[in-house]
Amino acid sequence: MARKVVKTKMKRETYNLPVVLEKDEDGFYVAECPLFEGCYTQGKTIDEALRNIEEVIDLVLEEKDNRALLKNYRPESVGLHTVSISLTA
Repeated sequence: MARKVVKTKMKRETYNLPVVLEKDEDGFYVAECPLFEGCYTQGKTIDEALRNIEEVIDLVLEEKDNRALLKNYRPESVGLHTVSISLTA
């Protein structure tokens, strides 16, 4: 008797995560997801840095604690601000 294969659809949720991009002194774009510790990468272009950070986030989410953190992540807003400081030489 042939076995019947039942395919179940997993519910997928989409999350919008904050990513900070900064061009470094060597001309590379550094991308960081501040939600996860140590979640950063770089690329020669913005597009490359964004592709790379998606891969890093996928790797970070292999850890159970990070998946739990993501499931509870519900920010009302996310903003990025810069501040200027003056140092005495």
